Amino acid sequence: MKNLIKSIKLTLAFCVILAVVYVFVLWIFARLTNSNKGNAELVTLHGKVVGVANIGQSFTKETYFWGRPSSAGSGYDAASSCGSNKGPTNKEYLLVVKARIDTFLVHHPYLQRKQVPAEMVTASGSGLDPDITPECAYIQVKRVAMARGLNELKVKAFVDKAVEGPFLGIFGTAKVNVLKLNVALDQNNK
Repeated sequence: MKNLIKSIKLTLAFCVILAVVYVFVLWIFARLTNSNKGNAELVTLHGKVVGVANIGQSFTKETYFWGRPSSAGSGYDAASSCGSNKGPTNKEYLLVVKARIDTFLVHHPYLQRKQVPAEMVTASGSGLDPDITPECAYIQVKRVAMARGLNELKVKAFVDKAVEGPFLGIFGTAKVNVLKLNVALDQNNK
């Protein structure tokens, strides 16, 4: 009986530590290290909120840069965030990726199949990734410039400005937030 009471006390102590203290420490860390105090970063265009920078969105028009595909149930719905759990030997998954490659090539006829970045046709682990690599953005510059009637160098300059380096210069990789880049283009391409 003595061991049972000890076990219950220990279980309750760990519940408090892991469910309350740990979450509180993470919350404090987010508040201190994040410019928006750990809250979602709202993106506005002409004073109206158009999205959240932390969650990917679907862009399909030629005039916009495209992000990674989503594997979440209904588009980029954060309530159904998930990976696809399908590997490179799954025939159904391979057909989906092939279809995505074919679609990407239709909109980027200046590319060859081997030049299509893997991240543009495969979803991230969460299915909600808002960022792409700078290389994926640069590959789309020609399409976006033609669709907007802009010089490619001008559109490339927008991408250059949108590139965010690794955190503290060493953690992670360079990235481009697709929503922020598209909003910057819309603000400056009137």
